[in-house]
Amino acid sequence: EFCSSLAGIMLLEVFLVLGTVIIYYLLSKKKKETLAFKEGWWGKGQKPDTEEDTTIWPFKVETTEEELSDLFRRLDQARFTEPLENSCFHYGINSVYLRKVVSYWKNQFNWKKQVEVLNKYPQFKTKIQGIDIHFVHVKPPHLPEGRSAKPLLMVHGWPGSFYEFYKIIPLLTDPASHGLSDEHIFEVICPSIPGYGFSEAPHKKDFNSVSAASVFYELMLRLGFNEFYTQGGDWGWLICTNLAQIAPNHVKGLHLNLASVTNMGFIHLLSILLGRYLPGLFGFQDEDVRRMFPFLKKGLYRILLESGYAHIQATKPDTVGCGLNDSPVGLAAYILEKFSTWTDLEFRNLEDGGLERKFNLDDLLTNIMIYWVSGSIVSSMRFYKENLQKGIGTQKHERLTVQVPTGIASFPNEVMHTPQAWAQKKYTNIVSFHFMPRGGHFAALEEPELLAKDILQFVGKVEKEQLWRKK
Repeated sequence: EFCSSLAGIMLLEVFLVLGTVIIYYLLSKKKKETLAFKEGWWGKGQKPDTEEDTTIWPFKVETTEEELSDLFRRLDQARFTEPLENSCFHYGINSVYLRKVVSYWKNQFNWKKQVEVLNKYPQFKTKIQGIDIHFVHVKPPHLPEGRSAKPLLMVHGWPGSFYEFYKIIPLLTDPASHGLSDEHIFEVICPSIPGYGFSEAPHKKDFNSVSAASVFYELMLRLGFNEFYTQGGDWGWLICTNLAQIAPNHVKGLHLNLASVTNMGFIHLLSILLGRYLPGLFGFQDEDVRRMFPFLKKGLYRILLESGYAHIQATKPDTVGCGLNDSPVGLAAYILEKFSTWTDLEFRNLEDGGLERKFNLDDLLTNIMIYWVSGSIVSSMRFYKENLQKGIGTQKHERLTVQVPTGIASFPNEVMHTPQAWAQKKYTNIVSFHFMPRGGHFAALEEPELLAKDILQFVGKVEKEQLWRKK
């Protein structure tokens, strides 16, 4: 009696699920629509009547003795708070380790030498929509006869910078010298998001990811690239996604090492409840199940534990930003904590946050110095408010799908995992989705070779099948 009624209930559940799936698919056939280019003007005061100067001029990072003596004075006067016993990185950065970082910063770190490293690749600036845009532009050192380089726009996120790409650039512009296939060779363009590093901050409100995508689209056209590839993680994911929505006929392929889905439908919710038990029904693979469940622990609690910074930055960025912009030690504490946790959540259990397991202090401090010398931490944090203040799921770009051929490299230590079955609803033309063997959020800096190989194979697929022509 009990068994048959249980079977009946289970059958009913299956029919309900199937019925819901069918209704959902019938209702969710999205029409192909593009996103409007955002014609903004972000300079100070009134927009001038004159045409914008489209000159591109060379830029070099420079440093002065005043800058360094001011920094050292602040480092010398730093006040530290004792951490709780055995707290490791569970309360944020551990100040015992922070003292070591500051000591290294004062006594061993050589900013002048790092400025030379930064200037190893050609950098430029150009004015777009009223603000100066900084970018790195690296051409292949040697192109085989009769071959052309493929333009690739790479976009960083927060709290990273264009420097995140310095280890991957040679693998893409000169793959053969690094033991990679040179079937495809790239010309790489890495801009700084406005308000980050050496790109001027917008002086007006409402500069969001669509604004940034529009500015970078204009940049690529100004550089003479009518067709190009794009790559991004963190905010770079959203900016490149928006760019593919604005200019689907110009973006040949979109490669992402983070693919978040902001518009959650009924099926998503159902898959959270039942996906662990009926993975096949929702298109989940074993690895999806391993990374996502139990969902309370690996999804909800993790988001709540790790998103406090985003809540602050999406509501009152200037308040906490003032403190970080005034204190290099505060700035380092705030940024380094992310480089620890987002590289591997387990690093919270280590007193040094595992920071030197995958990175070295020179690289970490160079990224921090880019924020410090440019005074850009506040403007970089405002990007959260501009993107999130209207609420998640309310923007037009969130409702639109992406038709451009898409490749996704899914790194195991990313804070949140997005299964292909979810990504597919947004990115309707996924041509490669790979579970990466290791690595976290800052993939280009942490695992440049893994990421480069994935980009190369993705572009290979798109080119071989001329996929962008079939959009």
